[in-house]
Order: sequence, then C-alpha cells, then structure tokens
Amino acid sequence: MALRPDEFYDHALAAADDDGRLPLARMTGWDISPFEQEGLRVAPLRPPVLPEPPRHGEDPADCGSCKRRDEGIWLDDRWRLTRIAGVGVPLVLMLHPRDHHDLADLPDDLAAELGVLTAHIARHVQALPHVARAHVYRIGDGGAHLHVWFFARPEGQAQLYGSWMVIWDDLLPEYPADVAEADAAGVAKALVDSYGGWRPETVESPQQPRSTAP
Repeated sequence: MALRPDEFYDHALAAADDDGRLPLARMTGWDISPFEQEGLRVAPLRPPVLPEPPRHGEDPADCGSCKRRDEGIWLDDRWRLTRIAGVGVPLVLMLHPRDHHDLADLPDDLAAELGVLTAHIARHVQALPHVARAHVYRIGDGGAHLHVWFFARPEGQAQLYGSWMVIWDDLLPEYPADVAEADAAGVAKALVDSYGGWRPETVESPQQPRSTAP
C-alpha cells in the first residue's frame, strides 16, 4: 500500500537538511541541464495540502476547454488540436477530446483513437523542416479536461534532449509566431490527409498561453 500523505512527507524530510531542503537532483548535473549546480538550491518541501484543491474544469459547466470545443487548427467529431502561443521551441500543440473526459475515464473507443492520433500528430511534427523529435506529455494536475502536449524539439539542439526541454522552452525567447503558425497549419493539413477531420476556415487565437498550469 502506498504511503499516506503524512508518511510520504516525513519520509522525504528525513533526507532533507535543517531548512527542509532536499539535495540537488542528479538531473542538475547532466550536461543538458539549463542550470549550473553552483548556487542552485532546492526549495523547501512543503507539507501536504488535504484535501487537494480542485483543478480547473472539474465541473464541466465551468470548463474552459468545453467552452472552446469548436475551436482549433484541426477538428473531427470527437477531437480538436490547438496551437499554444508564446513558446520558445518551434511548435507546441495540444490535443483535447471535444467532450469532457480525463484520461482515467476516457471510453475505450476514444482511448484507442488517442493512441492513433498521437502517432499521426507526432509523425507530422517530426516531418517539419529542422525539427528532430516530437515530445509527448500528459500531466493533468492543472486542468481536469484531458489535454496532451506535443513539443517540437529543434534539430541540433542537444541541450534540449529529454525531460529538461519543457524548462528550456520556458527560458528561450519566443519563437517567431509566423513560422510557428505556418508549421501548425502544415501539421493540420497533413493530419486531414492521413487521419481525416477538417481544418476550420478561420484559425482561432491559440487556446492558452504557455504559462498556464499543465
């Protein structure tokens, strides 16, 4: 059985210093880390907050994603794809079910579609010039409506390998919006050709800024 919240917190504090700070992660010593270890320190570990606060959109009536169910750079009857603005990497896209579902309650037929769509979107992102890889993330602590992130890693930027890329994305200057918009349109067109669905005649403003909680 998993540790209770208080047990987990006590277990972690046993490895912390007198200020409740844990040692630096091994990841900070990787050569792809965006931070130098000298002068870097871990924030104090806070005690658990129970019950956890609700995520945005726990109630479908208040869910921003549900209110935007007809917006996107690509749609079909059950899914929509949006472009995220203000990012530092070449392209960040987000896939959402049009109806209100989280990953754990996704019906089996939609879960099967999610797998196929993920492969198609990643394939088209990686086909963009000067994009080496498509990173795919699902986190879900910020929003209750399922949203899957697709990050395009720029070719040749070895420091952007792996799990540090989302941090580098937040540190880099904003990528030229006109280039990202054109690449997003290319992915949407390729998705229509390979999977189906349609592109809206007028592409809406991006669904949310990069700074929004995941």
